[in-house]
Amino acid sequence: MQIKTPDLGVESAEVAEIMVKVGDSISENDNLILAESDKASVEIPSPVSGVITAVLVNVGDNISLDMPLFEVEQGDTAQSKAVEPVSQPQDKPQEVVAQTTQSSQATSQTHNLPDLGVESAEVAEVLVKVGETVSEGQSLLLVESDKASVEVPAPTDGVVEAILVGAGDTVLNGQAFITIKGADNGGVSAPVTDTAPAPTPAKPQPEPAVPTQKTTRSGAKLAESEVNARAKDVYAGPAVRKLARELGVDISQVKGTAVNGRILKEDLFGYVKSVMSGATAKPATATSGGSAISLPPLPDMSNKEIWGEIETVDLTRLQKVSIPQLNLNTLLPQVTQFDLADITNTEKLRNELKGEFKAQGIGLTILAFIVKATAYALTQHSKFNSHVSDDNTQMIVRKSVHMGIAVATDDGLVVPVIRDAQAKGIRQLAIEIGELAKKARDKKLTAKDLQGASFTISSQGNMGGTYFTPLVNHPQVAILGISESTMQPRWNGSTFEPRLMLPLSLSYDHRAINGADAAVFTRYVAKLLADPRKILL
Repeated sequence: MQIKTPDLGVESAEVAEIMVKVGDSISENDNLILAESDKASVEIPSPVSGVITAVLVNVGDNISLDMPLFEVEQGDTAQSKAVEPVSQPQDKPQEVVAQTTQSSQATSQTHNLPDLGVESAEVAEVLVKVGETVSEGQSLLLVESDKASVEVPAPTDGVVEAILVGAGDTVLNGQAFITIKGADNGGVSAPVTDTAPAPTPAKPQPEPAVPTQKTTRSGAKLAESEVNARAKDVYAGPAVRKLARELGVDISQVKGTAVNGRILKEDLFGYVKSVMSGATAKPATATSGGSAISLPPLPDMSNKEIWGEIETVDLTRLQKVSIPQLNLNTLLPQVTQFDLADITNTEKLRNELKGEFKAQGIGLTILAFIVKATAYALTQHSKFNSHVSDDNTQMIVRKSVHMGIAVATDDGLVVPVIRDAQAKGIRQLAIEIGELAKKARDKKLTAKDLQGASFTISSQGNMGGTYFTPLVNHPQVAILGISESTMQPRWNGSTFEPRLMLPLSLSYDHRAINGADAAVFTRYVAKLLADPRKILL
């Protein structure tokens, strides 16, 4: 018989290692192949027992669903069996997972996580339990990433037979997470008999001989070719290797904390932090010039005579998972440009329209005009709507403006996205701003709502203040901060007159944008906001 590729959770993956050879005797669930995608490394187990008679793929091949991998001769007693759902980790509470019985396999289906909008997220809460009847669309899990909390809905009706993840687990896109028994199993996942286990740590590679090299303490970033050379024999997935290239980190110096020493993104960030604080020899980091900003460790604050009474308060999950992304901002040469926009006429137009909009259930805020003006400005100054390539040699220019709108929630800041903002009018923008803000506050944002931003606007509304320095959200190259508008006297050539002035704070990545460009762009946005006719043309 042939062993074929099961559902990997992705369209295709690369064969990183073939773990068996012709003539090997295998048992059911023995690992046969290590496959790697940009999401994770996945071991493909055998669904049967027998002897390998032919290997049909090679290392480096791309494999996809139902592609033949091996020819196997089964023994007299070997029976083709369904691959059981992913076994629970050893530290998983026993009551979390219920094994699927043979009698139920015919109508059971194991479902995989949809695209969460990020490479990994943490399970904050399991919303159902084994034996519970669920309906299609009902929320099953609450997962949290550095972007937002997202509820994972049920893909079909039925009864929960097995829950394959638990609160606190880190999960990946496409990972098997639940088995549902029901009459309608026409979902997107493969049936139980064709379901591959969730991504699990691969077999550790034999420890390579450490090449003789000098450990640089200069903090200079390694060239991408050198990073790739040093990462050749390191136990890490493609996404982690890509991040190491972006940071210029010698990944061979990083100690992995996952099972079998696998290196995670958190390990990279922790390594960079330790280097910056002087805890280790400085390897290649994304700093330059041989120096890096470092923070001393927190002092011992147990002495009440010095520090007084203290209280320890845990960060929210959203705050915790945001830290790695925010760490990237310390690696960017960021500058902020300030300006003022006279929005007197635009505010007058808004007041004329808001009654009509309110009657239709639409809240018309000045933010809709700001999004419209900024989106148009980005079409005229495309370098602000772009990204710097990994090797710092190209600008990747976006043809559409996907505008991120920072929204404050009780759990922290999230950034939903208005797609193709450059093609939408004030009315449609006002509708979408209201809908996304409500979904953010209600924790109903989907993965698509949070993906693909090319530029971000962060508005402090009427919270006060004049200017501030918003942080560029890597890989974007700029972000526009909006503060509270105030009436100010402005000279019109003959006298002072009261005008409504809006403070603008544009932070930008100096690798891609110089100061002159930033000044021109910010002034252009200010001019568009001053004359609403230009926005609406």
